[in-house]
Amino acid sequence: MTMMKAETFAEIASLRERNVIALKEAKEAGARVVGTYCLYSPAELIVAAGAIPVSLCGTSQNPVPVAEKVLPRNLCPLIKSSYGFAVTDTCPYFHLSDLLIAETTCDGKKKMYELMGEIKPLHLMQLPQVQDEAALDYWVLELKRMVRRLENAFGVKITEDALHDAIRLCNDERRSLQALQDVCRQKPAPISGQDLLTVLHNRGFSVNKRDAIALVDRLTKELQDMAVAGVSPFSAKTPRILLTGVPVGIGSDKVVRMVEESGGNIVCFESCGAYKKVEPVEEGTADPLLAIAERYLRIPCSCMSPNQGRFELVERLAREFRADGVIDLTWQGCHTYNIESYSLKKYLQERSGIPFLQIETDYSESDAGQLKVRIEAFLEILHRSLGAT
Repeated sequence: MTMMKAETFAEIASLRERNVIALKEAKEAGARVVGTYCLYSPAELIVAAGAIPVSLCGTSQNPVPVAEKVLPRNLCPLIKSSYGFAVTDTCPYFHLSDLLIAETTCDGKKKMYELMGEIKPLHLMQLPQVQDEAALDYWVLELKRMVRRLENAFGVKITEDALHDAIRLCNDERRSLQALQDVCRQKPAPISGQDLLTVLHNRGFSVNKRDAIALVDRLTKELQDMAVAGVSPFSAKTPRILLTGVPVGIGSDKVVRMVEESGGNIVCFESCGAYKKVEPVEEGTADPLLAIAERYLRIPCSCMSPNQGRFELVERLAREFRADGVIDLTWQGCHTYNIESYSLKKYLQERSGIPFLQIETDYSESDAGQLKVRIEAFLEILHRSLGAT
């Protein structure tokens, strides 16, 4: 396999560590920092308030044992990791945050947030769990409540002009992220899933969104040139995988690593840190807050019931990225994604018959051997169907 990487990749791979210094300097200069845990937290409102949004979703096993002194052991590892970082104050981005924006996506998170609110100021958004007109009306009120909290916390006024500007900036970020991911529509892809995940994960810690957009655009251009030149770490016969399900990041990426070490290539991440993120907010509307509410309420997370949007999105992405198989990743204790996996598999089988594998795991390496066997068997099935040797 050719292991050549785009030059910009190394710069992005070190972004998280370098931006800690930049964030600290921005704080010392008077900037405000808002930590978020979920895609449902509207970045536009934070940007319009003149603050810096940073992602705090826990993706490491390291703080989990400390969290389990308070939280149940059979709870989702994402929740335990997020709380562990907070209670130990070992995440610099959490430490530098002035305010946390949380959301009631699931029972485990909303009850954990009650404990986290004792550590740092926290605003909890009451998320509707259905996507209809009544839910939209309620969600608009929740966004207005968040606006008031930001205004009161930071002594600012969030104007309509500021919201329009924030929408344009965040939409440009979404365009940039979609263009990056779309390079993997090429067969073979010019970047591994592991490296793509590194970029998607690290750019979320950027202090300056415009700088991050320019950096990702530069990487995308390099990858497009590599694709034209036929440079890839894979061959045309490498099984192409769409990974759907729970959020994945650096530290919670063992399934990504195992798939690619076993001879596959993850060409698309449907999850909320990746392709779920790219749909833009409508620009230039008379009511920018309503436009933001409409876009965020459409996010097809399994906390929504029903969640037809996710089924349709996975089917479309599998087709557009020419995926040979779908892996549905579920964290242990995540009942919404675990139960929904049955319906997703049925939906895909009825429409395309694409091979499907569900994996339920946590952040630890305790089941690595078992997972490797299952993943290798799944890839072998795909190899046979592709006629690969």
